[in-house]
Amino acid sequence: MLRGLYDWTITLAAGKYALWALAAVAFVESSFFPIPPDVLMIPMIIATPNRAFLIAGVAMVASVLGGILGYGIGMFAFEQIGQPILESLGKADKIEAFNARFNDFGFWAVLVAGLTPFPYKVITIMSGWTGLPFWTFMITSLIARGARFFLVAALLFKYGEPIRYFIEKRLGLMLVVFCVLLFGGFYIVKFL
Repeated sequence: MLRGLYDWTITLAAGKYALWALAAVAFVESSFFPIPPDVLMIPMIIATPNRAFLIAGVAMVASVLGGILGYGIGMFAFEQIGQPILESLGKADKIEAFNARFNDFGFWAVLVAGLTPFPYKVITIMSGWTGLPFWTFMITSLIARGARFFLVAALLFKYGEPIRYFIEKRLGLMLVVFCVLLFGGFYIVKFL
């Protein structure tokens, strides 16, 4: 089923309304859709590199707006909608422990989830559920989603098709390593 959904998402990238499709996928991915917008962004930018940053901007804005929906789900409908979504992602057993510590690291949690392959929808829902201040959530989401999508756009704009494999297979890992190094640096500075 997921493969069929993936293939359908890829066909949207070649369509006449690709930017609208990207906006829709980026919006719903931030709250419940399992396919990331990168799946549309990459072929769109390869096909039209002169629109790379427009495409990244659309993905960022739509993703952050979708994050507001996820935040609202967490805040107003966690038991009815948010919890089943998290359960379907296999995260239900971690909800209570995560809630207890989430707001201590809220800015960093949103930043890391927005940059890495970690499902952003989990963080948007948890941000609303735990009552993370809305403006902290919004500003961090703009930074994280903007950095992620504009990095992909810049790499594709500069290197084109040869960088596609790296982005699809290894960019998530590189962003995770970056976040680990960032947190490690803060930890060292704080405790040394």
